[in-house]
Amino acid sequence: MTLAPLPNELVLLRSDTDGVATLTLNRPHSFNALSSELMTALQTELDRLMTDEVTRVVILAGAGRAFCAGHDLREMRDDPGPEPMKAMFTQCSQIMTTLTKIPQPVIAKVHGSAAAAGCQLVAQCDLAICAEDTKFGTSGVNLGLFCSTPMVAVTRNLPRKQAMEMLMTGDLIDASMAERWGLVNRVVPKSQLDTAIDDLAGKIASKSRSAVSRGKKLFYTQIERGLEAAYAEATQAITSNMQDNDARAGIDAFIDKQPMPMWEDK
Repeated sequence: MTLAPLPNELVLLRSDTDGVATLTLNRPHSFNALSSELMTALQTELDRLMTDEVTRVVILAGAGRAFCAGHDLREMRDDPGPEPMKAMFTQCSQIMTTLTKIPQPVIAKVHGSAAAAGCQLVAQCDLAICAEDTKFGTSGVNLGLFCSTPMVAVTRNLPRKQAMEMLMTGDLIDASMAERWGLVNRVVPKSQLDTAIDDLAGKIASKSRSAVSRGKKLFYTQIERGLEAAYAEATQAITSNMQDNDARAGIDAFIDKQPMPMWEDK
């Protein structure tokens, strides 16, 4: 395992193993609250991943007792005027959109709690696995501050009634309910979280990089389209994919009952 240099290693850590990059929010004494400094470091690393042809999967994790408690309320209180608030939430929104734009699938590795913008991070990641003791919530309404930006990601994951309940009550939901409502892919015992994450990341990393990156891009493009436009996008994407040597070699191997080839983009 190698540690990649970062602009600020105190608030965000990165480790790389076998094509899997793990980004760890590293403000454990603040439950990994998203300060401007942490968001800047995270955006910088996501921008690097945009053109990274070695990394095939990204894991987003949190150090200490929680995944992420949301925005840093002390920082917000220090300068609550409209300009700094708009700048902060614009910065956060850029991170969220970049998570879907980078070519690598992003897996949230969740434990402890994920509240407000922390819940937003989980919802915005492509996949999520959590420990069975994890709690989730969009709790801003309890403070008189409706979770408007977290709502964007949450309502794109949960059914409407369930999303509205979370947003309007600010109540925490447990891991099993988060799984039933579609916020996470699966729940595992805390002792098995590392293994479950590694298994999922390894499985995705073993696939053709070009096929996975094309698929992720298409997923987010077509889901916002009407039915006919979505099929048009999908037809173009799969036609292009079929021109890849990886796709042709994989089909040949399947038809000829041979082992799958080593992908060209490995």
